[in-house]
Amino acid sequence: MDLSSINPILLLASLIVAATPLLLAAIGELVVEKAGVLNLGVEGMMITGAICGFAIAVNTGSPVVGLIAAAGGGAVLSLLFALLTQFAMANQVASGLSLTLFGLGLSALIGQDYQGVKPPAFPKGDIPVLSDIPVLGPILFSQDFVVYLAFFLTLGVWVMLKYSRAGLILRAVGENHDAAHALGYKVVRIRVLAILFGGACAGLGGAYISLIRVPQWTEGMTAGIGWIALALVVFASWKPWRVLLGACLFGGVSVLQLNLQAAGVAIPVEYLAMSPYLITIIVLVIMSADRSRAPASLGKGFHAGS
Repeated sequence: MDLSSINPILLLASLIVAATPLLLAAIGELVVEKAGVLNLGVEGMMITGAICGFAIAVNTGSPVVGLIAAAGGGAVLSLLFALLTQFAMANQVASGLSLTLFGLGLSALIGQDYQGVKPPAFPKGDIPVLSDIPVLGPILFSQDFVVYLAFFLTLGVWVMLKYSRAGLILRAVGENHDAAHALGYKVVRIRVLAILFGGACAGLGGAYISLIRVPQWTEGMTAGIGWIALALVVFASWKPWRVLLGACLFGGVSVLQLNLQAAGVAIPVEYLAMSPYLITIIVLVIMSADRSRAPASLGKGFHAGS
């Protein structure tokens, strides 16, 4: 066992990379649930975004175009969920689970020709001057731009929900869709837009895994991160800053267990592999001790004629 081989600066920088796909998926789902919709299809949208982004990046030679395609792929899949739940009035839980199964199957089908293919390299986003700062530079200012996008999205969602009129309307729809409808707000339109945003974020998170974090295509490579994102939103009490903390915790434990495996720590690999999920859930349960209430209309369908 050689713990001296673990570089703390590299560990913290890798933590941020590992947290990014989870943060993107979770912050998108938070907006969806704030609108009163429960979409359990996050895993399916992430894996669809992963293969869409990978395939387009390989065929165009541009990882940026791949990321855009991934967001589009996730949004298109979420549109299917929106059509089922907001127009056909299908059960949200059943529709979300079906979406995940559909996404896993579709990605496996599309990805058959991309096994073993290497995508174009994604450029690092070194910020001039700041990236040269000792310790903080490599950790915070030498990441790719998707990392910064994820953090700015989290900040933007927090500001929108807390201070903007759009956030107030979104929360009103999530708390009491009938009252919001009586006030003249287009409940279905607002929910569909929230669902599309969540799908785009999930697709982007999936592509981040296949194009940047682990630049290759492997069937099922999201490995349950979509389910962790769903749990994270609930245990974070629908608060963006807690989602950020939870994502960093999961990313940190994920990277640490890999480093411990490489250092030869005498703990069975199976226990180390399960530790990110177990520790994240335990800590988030403790964090959610204030029992903040879920949006009152969460998971409930809206009938315009009611």
